[in-house]
Amino acid sequence: MTPLPKRKQSKGRTRRRRAHQALTALKLVECPSCHEMRRPHHICPSCGSYDGETVIEVKAD
Repeated sequence: MTPLPKRKQSKGRTRRRRAHQALTALKLVECPSCHEMRRPHHICPSCGSYDGETVIEVKAD
């Protein structure tokens, strides 16, 4: 038989434990080459450039 909790955890204790689990808004910066918004330190999804040079070829829609 496995051990069970002796008492019910209070709502306050549960909510304090989950206080750091809130979702945060995505941080975005402007791409210097195409001026679209992208995540910092990531390849731009619209033009495929990173740090001033083209890293991947992006298909035109």
